[in-house]
Amino acid sequence: MIHFVGAGAGAPDLITLRGKKFLEEADVIIYAGSLVNPQLLDYKKEGCRVYNSAKMTLEEVLQVMEEAEDEGLVTVRLHTGDPCLYGAIREQMDVLDEKGIGYDYCPGVSSFCGAASALNLEYTLPEVSQSVVITRMAGRTPVPEKESIESFAAHQATMVVFLSTGMLEELSRRLIAGGYQADTPAAIVYKATWEDEKACVCTVGTLAETAKRENITKTALMIIGDIVTHSHYDRSKLYHPEFTTEFRQGTKQD
Repeated sequence: MIHFVGAGAGAPDLITLRGKKFLEEADVIIYAGSLVNPQLLDYKKEGCRVYNSAKMTLEEVLQVMEEAEDEGLVTVRLHTGDPCLYGAIREQMDVLDEKGIGYDYCPGVSSFCGAASALNLEYTLPEVSQSVVITRMAGRTPVPEKESIESFAAHQATMVVFLSTGMLEELSRRLIAGGYQADTPAAIVYKATWEDEKACVCTVGTLAETAKRENITKTALMIIGDIVTHSHYDRSKLYHPEFTTEFRQGTKQD
């Protein structure tokens, strides 16, 4: 069996109980060494074989998986955050399907959740934003034309931008071209939930200068929208004394 496991946002104690159990039982661990906290490898058992996929190709990763299966071993493929976001897991699963190799998938805490915790913010504030767009700038991996930064910015929803720290001047320009004002609140969160986490509140127009001042060049994500400063939002109806739910009678009479 091969277990795809989300390592969590960074802090080693943010892995799920299930994910930790899989790590403890694994005979082989293939981990994304460029992003996964190496402290998670402390959970491995004696004799476990460990591979750093940052130095491997897809074909080499799959070869290790296949050889482990032939030996009757349990493999953990350890991805950063939650593997469903920029984890490149589908291309691995498709090959495993072709070869008839069994696998499952253990979710993890995404870094966009870790970034919210770093700032103590809520992505979905009533009358401010009820939607979150998770996206990235086009780099060596292209982004579909229909998913341009400008088209998402036009909605004025909360945006979380991954994998774009080296392109912040262009990101600002495109956010403004799409409809955000230069003074729209924004934040840069570096290594969310790690010991050296850094959270910087700024504006759409000052993303690049903020990153330069704080010497942030990678391993960060950007949050865009009025939720960053969490001001001028409406109270939740769910917990309002006048609001009736399945579990509680409100005071307001219809």
